[in-house]
Amino acid sequence: MAIPHVYVYAEYQVSIPFDKIDWAPINVEMKKFPGLLSKTWLSGVNTHSVGGFYAFDTRENAQAYIDGLLTPFARQINGNLSARLFDADVTAQASIGMDSPFFART
Repeated sequence: MAIPHVYVYAEYQVSIPFDKIDWAPINVEMKKFPGLLSKTWLSGVNTHSVGGFYAFDTRENAQAYIDGLLTPFARQINGNLSARLFDADVTAQASIGMDSPFFART
């Protein structure tokens, strides 16, 4: 996998048990977005909020994903979206020191 330069944390303020989500077609749509390197699905403990942790190649691609997929889906489900961008480059050495699977030791 390519080394990510930006991470996105996103969470929808809705309560949907994860086993009720048809995630397979959602994965297909997400993979169409340029620059998305990976997604880890998240399901809130006791809250059933739904979200994810995403790795992207550029900030521009991460923002395009938020604007093109996450925000419209929030409107579709009438839910609130919390999305935050994180700089993977500035934290790379610290992440390597913690054996992050996103970074190889050099």
